[in-house]
Amino acid sequence: MAGSDPVEWYYVGVDVGTASVRAALVTREGQVKTTAEEMVTIWKPHSDHYVQSSIDIWAKCCSTKVTQGVQRNQVRGVGFDATCSLVVLDQNFQPVAVNLDGEAERNVVMWMDHRAAEQAARITSTGHRVLSRVGGVMSPEMQPPKLLWLKENLRATCWRDAAHFLDLPDFLSWKATASLARSLCTVVCKWTYCPTEKWDTSFWTAIGLEDLLENDHSKIGNVTCCPGSPVGEGLTQEAAAELGLDTGTAVGASLIDAHAGGLGVIGADVRGFSLPCEDQPITSRMAMICGTSSCHMAISQGPLFVPGVWGPYLSGMVPELWLNEGGQSATGSLIDHVVKGHVAYPQLQEQAVKGSHIYTYLNRHLSSMAKDLGAPLELLASSLHVWPDFHGNRSPLADPTLRGIDWLVLYRNNPLLPLSLQLGTQHILEAMTQAGHDITTLFLCGGLSKNPLYVQIHANATGLPLVLPAQTEAVLVGAAVLGACASHDYSSILEAMEKMAKVGKVVQPDHELWR
Repeated sequence: MAGSDPVEWYYVGVDVGTASVRAALVTREGQVKTTAEEMVTIWKPHSDHYVQSSIDIWAKCCSTKVTQGVQRNQVRGVGFDATCSLVVLDQNFQPVAVNLDGEAERNVVMWMDHRAAEQAARITSTGHRVLSRVGGVMSPEMQPPKLLWLKENLRATCWRDAAHFLDLPDFLSWKATASLARSLCTVVCKWTYCPTEKWDTSFWTAIGLEDLLENDHSKIGNVTCCPGSPVGEGLTQEAAAELGLDTGTAVGASLIDAHAGGLGVIGADVRGFSLPCEDQPITSRMAMICGTSSCHMAISQGPLFVPGVWGPYLSGMVPELWLNEGGQSATGSLIDHVVKGHVAYPQLQEQAVKGSHIYTYLNRHLSSMAKDLGAPLELLASSLHVWPDFHGNRSPLADPTLRGIDWLVLYRNNPLLPLSLQLGTQHILEAMTQAGHDITTLFLCGGLSKNPLYVQIHANATGLPLVLPAQTEAVLVGAAVLGACASHDYSSILEAMEKMAKVGKVVQPDHELWR
């Protein structure tokens, strides 16, 4: 009808994090209209073992409805991201237990499960050429050591019955579309796959997993696609009914959750913010996704090999560009652990203003201390020495056996742990710079990016401006970008990022502090 408003198009982004499933309804311009969240169950049957249920996870994906009040045909695409956990299914696509307890529904080895540390060390000792793409060291958070652990410890049960090993993001795509195509993000970043050379059969044979080569690698995948490309024929009738959407709705090839956060921030249009990355290639930017753990994403036109840093990964996040991925295995979770384990924590809870978050109170308290002493806030930590790798060092030392040291931190009412985490970021940034990256601007998202103390400390010590997104749920925007690309409403990931990711705030470093 003449004069009527054009139909608004939407995309659904689904993010399966460590402890919850979140979903968002996102507009074509990247505005988050509605969100929902459901918690998922985590079991810890043994030390360093963390497991979940793919049945539980998918059920929560279906119950996080965000399309109320929107016509089904207005939802043009769906994108999934998830932690890089390992899902095991049998030939009938039923769950297979990944622990000795035999609980079949507990069929997901979580990303942070470090049971395979010894297997990872053995894989590293082979010196195989594929290790050059993971910084020279195999991490227990990747899938080959986890697969080897399952074969060596559950040969008569899990290994015998397993017919499909999938990264959790690919499991979600399969549940939605019935397609077993793997995203290059998952298989390149966590499985040693190379887009130009495919699976390296000599690697799997060298580490004792040659049985995964059978039937054209059917157990680990023989069809791959770039992130954001359409998967299968879109939503199956069953999945559409469960999600409350139309059959055939486009589904984009999935991403690991941190990489979705990267899409949600790194490609934003920065014109008008006087940033050094303006009018420069996207390779001058680094995305930091900081939550339970932190990931540092830098992309390049050609492969750059950074010792102790994962990658280079071709099409690991942005199609046709190379990705290097640094990281810290425990950041937000470490701050929670230290603060809540402190002898003064009950007193802190009492002192925090009713209805105020404890970290808001702590930030105000630290600012007050700095003002009373007439010193920059960072200098309050001058007598503290903290090694923050309580769950190993992912980058750039790549040593999962390291454990944190906190001299005096338990004896002083001065929780400046964020400073030690920032120095870890600086260490990663220096390693990337030495290898050839030229990073001028940091783009942050995730839970810790909402903490102004954490953000300002990072800007101060790196000397770089930090960009915060206009939409605080940048990971969900990144997932929605996948659906937008799969629907062909945007021609590429780069175009969708530029249109849907928005700059919210720029935090400049306090250069006076370091003079």
